[in-house]
Amino acid sequence: MKTIKLLSAFALVGILCTSCYTEVIIEDDIVVDTTPVITLNEVLTDYEIWYVDINRSSGSVVIPFVQKAFTLSFRNGNVYANNNLSGIGSNGGGFGIDVGYYDTFNFELDVQHDLDGGYSFDVRQLSVNEIELYEPSTGTRYILEGYQRSTFDYDLVFYENIHYFLQEFEAWEKIYTSEEGAVNPFDSENFLQFLPAGQSGNFRSSEDLNGTAIDNIFWDYDGIYDVDNVPGNLYQKTLTLDYNFPDNEFFELIVIDDETIELFQVSSGTTYQFRGRGYIQFRTLEKDKASPKFRKKTEEIKKDIQALKTKKLQKLAAL
Repeated sequence: MKTIKLLSAFALVGILCTSCYTEVIIEDDIVVDTTPVITLNEVLTDYEIWYVDINRSSGSVVIPFVQKAFTLSFRNGNVYANNNLSGIGSNGGGFGIDVGYYDTFNFELDVQHDLDGGYSFDVRQLSVNEIELYEPSTGTRYILEGYQRSTFDYDLVFYENIHYFLQEFEAWEKIYTSEEGAVNPFDSENFLQFLPAGQSGNFRSSEDLNGTAIDNIFWDYDGIYDVDNVPGNLYQKTLTLDYNFPDNEFFELIVIDDETIELFQVSSGTTYQFRGRGYIQFRTLEKDKASPKFRKKTEEIKKDIQALKTKKLQKLAAL
């Protein structure tokens, strides 16, 4: 392991320090090598934002604070994370929230998370702006991509993971219905709730009166929801709510701001706006109310949704 770390150190120097030079000085017949040496801390702080590419992670055991984070930052001994999509790019000046502290030794990274405790990683350079965090005791690996805040596409991260944004509020309350559009059953729905895949549906709706306290909402219906891409547009999504499968409600989904979404119902031509209530700040995994167990890979989410659909079809067939 020590040999591998030493080789990694040379690799880092070769990749990152393209301007480095080797100056050999002979003093009293003693050769002195003055080659600049880059440290792990310099590697970590060379980029302001490290995007956690969850789809390239591996291992059967998750590291909670990494699995939760969309981005990590290492600044002056402190670890910052963007765990929420609501406010990403503005929270903490783009760094997110302070979640712990870190130290480095050679090419080992030690992190003490405020709630999740301590973890030690071996760090390996993969490319100019990519590193791998390897946790030896579990064999878990995470790939991090480095960016500067000024060039990091926060909006793209937001839209690529928008299903998590929908889960960041305990409920969504309807605040607007357009006069345009045909009358339809969805006009009566005043509240929506989006849950992690595999939990109770995984969306719920209610016809309770506007202003009802979240804890007092009676959820009339449980169903499955899908968020899908619009071909050729990375910043637009569609939302499908499964009401009495296969009769679905299909919407074009637009995000107005960090707590407001707009749904355009294609079949009726009606536009609705919903505002999030009960913001859930995800600081860690185990202790967050209504938090998903962990941030899943795209293919795992699709499998969960398909399993829910199969289960519902089997239930309908049995009626």
